[in-house]
Amino acid sequence: MKHSIALRRVMLSAAALMLLQQGAAAWAGMPDDAGSMAAASGAADERAPLAGSRPSLGSLTPQPAGALLPAGEPDEQASAGAAQGDVATLMQLIHDSQLIELRTTYNASYGASLFFYPSEMTYYVVLFQDKHFWRVIRSQDEARSEAIYADFVRQTAQLADVEIRRTQLEAQKAFIEHVIALSEERARRLQADLAIARTQQARVDDYQRQVQGDATALNAQKAQAQAQLLDLQRQVDALQRATEAGLPGARR
Repeated sequence: MKHSIALRRVMLSAAALMLLQQGAAAWAGMPDDAGSMAAASGAADERAPLAGSRPSLGSLTPQPAGALLPAGEPDEQASAGAAQGDVATLMQLIHDSQLIELRTTYNASYGASLFFYPSEMTYYVVLFQDKHFWRVIRSQDEARSEAIYADFVRQTAQLADVEIRRTQLEAQKAFIEHVIALSEERARRLQADLAIARTQQARVDDYQRQVQGDATALNAQKAQAQAQLLDLQRQVDALQRATEAGLPGARR
């Protein structure tokens, strides 16, 4: 009985070893690379994140296949089905927190990541844009994975140039518009001040003319009063002399 149990254990071990060898052979026969072609832009009502923003891994989603690739990218539509499978696998691994994020680089809304799956000693190299997976490359070769990651990083830098320039131009345009708004407000204030100054100047001019007229009239009235005063003084003197006529010490 003990020999029978031992024999069964040996047979089970041999069967398990055979299955492992077959699985390893099947894994070795699978291609290392799997591309995922996707549209370069998200939904029409979505906007790309600002340069330098970093979405969480759980927010990354696969893009629909069949879109144009950037210039220089090979056409891998024949492997789109397998690539979609790799994307789905990667999404599940991210969801289950099975991956280790080794490297991630962002350039505007473009990004590249290098993940490691310890359970299978497998690397996943990802290129994404606007929170959508664009390409997924799977490999067990560390050096090759690093090289692909470096190439993806280079691509993100090239692809982001126009977007970064657009961001800069938008900022410059907004700044200029802000300065224009401030200048227009300043001009309105100065125009209002100038209008008030002109109105007040007109009032001052009118007041000056009125005062000048009053002064002229008063000067004429003063001359007339002085003449009247002199005339009255002469009359008083004449009456005084007439009254004192014939008296000693009378005026002549």
